[in-house]
Formats: sequence, C-alpha cells, structure tokens
Amino acid sequence: HVQLVESGGGSVQAGGSLRLSCAASGYTIRRYAVAWFRLAPGKEREGVAAIDSDGATVYADSVKGRFTISKDNDKNTLYLQKNSLKPEDTAMYFCAAARLIYSQFLLHINEYNFWGQGTQVTVS
Repeated sequence: HVQLVESGGGSVQAGGSLRLSCAASGYTIRRYAVAWFRLAPGKEREGVAAIDSDGATVYADSVKGRFTISKDNDKNTLYLQKNSLKPEDTAMYFCAAARLIYSQFLLHINEYNFWGQGTQVTVS
C-alpha cells in the first residue's frame, strides 16, 4: 500500500523560494520513478519534474533552471526546491510514483499509479 504526503506549500512573494517535500510510505522510492505535477486553475495537469530510480532527472521547460528535484532514499522522501518563483507557478502541487517508467515518459501523467493529495503554492 503506497501513500504519498506532500508538505511545504504556502504563500510566497515573487522571487522567493519554497521547498516541497513528499513523504512516502508503503514502498521505497529508490525503486520507483517519482515526480512532481501541478494543477493551476484553467490549466491541465502539468508534469514539473521527475527523477527515476537511477537518479536521472527531467524538467518541464517552464521550470528548468529554477526548480530542482531530489530525493533522500534514507528518509524515503522526495523534494522539489523552487527558486525564483513567479505568479505563474501558483498551483496545487502533487507528487506521484510509479514502479516502472521508460525515461521518455517520465513527465506523462498516465504513467503514474500513486498520487498524493497535493499542497497549495501561491505566489504573489
């Protein structure tokens, strides 16, 4: 039974930083691809960043250079460091996991089986 719990969201001024966390239980993230997605009003759910079991990462063009995905296998926790935040980054952020994903599909939402409930980020 896989559970994912996000934390670290909140309100921040433009240009500020946040670090989101996703605590996993029921599985070890070292064996899974894990990712961050976001959903903003009026937009489709968007893949933000992903990291596979070997540590390879992929980012959406909109966040490349500003966001960094990482994981702590010992703590079984996924992170998203978010710098230089913009109002356009305002969204509900979700973490997700899947046992097997080919690298070219790491930001495809249909590949992910397990989802957290999300944490809200508001940038003003």
